[in-house]
Amino acid sequence: MGTPQGYQASWWVYLLHQAPRTNFQFEVVRNDFAPQDWDYQQALLFLASTAGLCLAVSLVLICIYLIRFCCCDPEEEDEPKAQRVCCVTWSCVAAVIVCCAGIGIGFYGNSEANDGANQATYALLNANHTLRAIDTLVWQTVGLLSAAVRGDLTRLEEMLAPRTELLAVVRNTRRQAEAVAHTLGGLPFWGDAGSNPSQLAEYLTFLEEYRWLAYILLLLLDLGICLFTLLGLAKQIKWLVIVMTVMSFLVLLLSWGSMGLETAAAVGLSDFCSDPDGYVINSTQAHTELNPEILQYYLICSQDVPNPFQQRLTLSQRALSNIHSQLHGLEREAVPQFPGPERTLLSLRGTLNTTEGNFHHLVALLNCRGLHKDYVDVLKGLCQDGLEGLLFLLLFSLLSALAFTTAVCSLPRAWARFQSRDSDYDDMEDDDPFSPQESKRFVQWQSSI
Repeated sequence: MGTPQGYQASWWVYLLHQAPRTNFQFEVVRNDFAPQDWDYQQALLFLASTAGLCLAVSLVLICIYLIRFCCCDPEEEDEPKAQRVCCVTWSCVAAVIVCCAGIGIGFYGNSEANDGANQATYALLNANHTLRAIDTLVWQTVGLLSAAVRGDLTRLEEMLAPRTELLAVVRNTRRQAEAVAHTLGGLPFWGDAGSNPSQLAEYLTFLEEYRWLAYILLLLLDLGICLFTLLGLAKQIKWLVIVMTVMSFLVLLLSWGSMGLETAAAVGLSDFCSDPDGYVINSTQAHTELNPEILQYYLICSQDVPNPFQQRLTLSQRALSNIHSQLHGLEREAVPQFPGPERTLLSLRGTLNTTEGNFHHLVALLNCRGLHKDYVDVLKGLCQDGLEGLLFLLLFSLLSALAFTTAVCSLPRAWARFQSRDSDYDDMEDDDPFSPQESKRFVQWQSSI
């Protein structure tokens, strides 16, 4: 299946699409997008479980470090006290800085993903508006022609009954009007699909609202922990640092968990974006009765794909032209002999003009360019901005997990030294940026200035 005009898969799509996939039995799974297939679901869950493996490794490292911290005597350590204090303090600060950088990346990624989802939603709603406009025009035109057949043409037959040749023209006009109404009535095609773009837009909006809110809360939680951690270290508030250590451990679990979800979502989205036409056509044929020729016409929108409505539109156009000519002939022949039909013919001419206007508008809406553009906009929103946002969120989760792993290891050693620092300021080292002596010296330096 060719690439849609105006859409080009990014190199991120190709890179993620080549990621190996295995199910729970370690059997190779094809990378074709098949969300309903159990083996494909297992492959995505297996990719998500790699984050769980990273979580297990980080927990093991944290346990080993804390056991060493609890069991080893600080006096037995080979490092001098000044170096130990400086290392502990700055490792906490470095972890907080890395976490803040990851939070900035996370806010950007969350915004990009939201922009992509909004673009896809807007395109789906615009496509739904086009389809509803087609339905409205068709049924309005069919209603006008049906009313003309039942009303004006029936009355015209009664008025021109004495003239056999004129009566034959009126009946021919009636048959052509009925044929046009029948032909146009078969143009609406989306009802066979079993759903409409507005339902997809509502579902996407529902998911995006909760996803966006969840990440905003997670980002604010990370930011709050970073700020309160810096406050606890600067003011040497032991209970605050202990609480932030516990919160850092909880956010560590959330970070690795979100990383697993983002990995599975990014890989699955890349599989869809590598061949969107193939999945849409196969899924539609499997679950709906929509004509595949119609679907290919709108998805590909190329000169090589014929317009499936061209024959119906051509026949309707010819019939409307014949009706117009026949009404003009009736005005020329019947009005001088039968003054009564003049008002009826004028009413029919007005109906015909409205029908022709609706018909030309309908031809423009049925052209593939409009719906194809909406389709391409959906792909751009999901496969460009959406996938890019997911990758930035993936980087945020990784940086957050690494930063909080470091914080959970470093903060217990930091709060353990707070009591000794408070009892004996003379033992404080000058290299500690959060020491009370440094704060006093800074105040004295400001006073002297």
